[in-house]
Amino acid sequence: MTQPPKGARRSYGVKTAPYAFLLPAAVLFLLFFALPIGYAVWLSFHRTEIKGNGLGKGAKSEVWAGLENYASALTDPEFLASALRVLGYGAVVVPVMLGLALFFALLLDSRRVRGRSFARLAIFLPYAVPGVIAAVLWGFLYLPDVSPLHHLLEKAGLPQPDLMDGGPLYLAMANIAVWGGTGFNMIVIYTSLRSLPAEVFEAATLDGCSELQIALRIKIPMVAPSLVLTFFFSIIATLQVFNEPTTLRPLTNGIPSTWSPLMKVFNDAFTGGNIYAASATAVVLALATFALSFALLRISNRRTTQGASR
Repeated sequence: MTQPPKGARRSYGVKTAPYAFLLPAAVLFLLFFALPIGYAVWLSFHRTEIKGNGLGKGAKSEVWAGLENYASALTDPEFLASALRVLGYGAVVVPVMLGLALFFALLLDSRRVRGRSFARLAIFLPYAVPGVIAAVLWGFLYLPDVSPLHHLLEKAGLPQPDLMDGGPLYLAMANIAVWGGTGFNMIVIYTSLRSLPAEVFEAATLDGCSELQIALRIKIPMVAPSLVLTFFFSIIATLQVFNEPTTLRPLTNGIPSTWSPLMKVFNDAFTGGNIYAASATAVVLALATFALSFALLRISNRRTTQGASR
């Protein structure tokens, strides 16, 4: 039996090597991402049908429901209320977090700043704290009975705000998200700033531009793609908020079990036992996130194209 030439075997190995490297990632993607999404979509089109009194073998069966679960999800007042709460929460979190991230990135990129490495690490460090732990830490700082901040305000004779109820609750949860997410967005923007050519800033300095003018007229427009990227990440994270309200809920009566859309999905699936309605709500939330991200990306690309054509 003749053996293939060594050159042919080497060429075959070079061609198949990339697929061999991609195979583990493709298998994991299929098992833990694609299949669960497909199964959730399949569940969203079904429901449980109960025959008779629901007892005995075959009393419960899974039947086709069509768009019934989706209609129920879109008309559910609890789901709509949770979506409105998340929109209000995002209206506070996203501008404040991105504004601080941009401010810190520009500050660290300035030539007059000292201790840049320590400041960069200190700003980024809260992002390394898991969301549940951060919510627990801030939750105990908010509680009047155990908070050292409330103790200091009491000693100073100042009013002690209740941050765990009503309107201040939005600010309390937004503070946790801003504290944890500013560092990541700052690193993304700062990395983009460091990749800009130094000749541009030197020329602007020779022309008499101040640090503020360079930041506003040169740096910010040049890092606009990074700002758009961090904006997308922030919008997606806001729509998927779950850790903060779920962790703070045992500490206050002001957070219902369906405060956010993901909490509504969790409550329907594991408390109410209706995994079909929960799947439909999850699919609606995913489609809304995709549609919003796609629309914002189109608007951003259109403005970038118009700016380049000018």
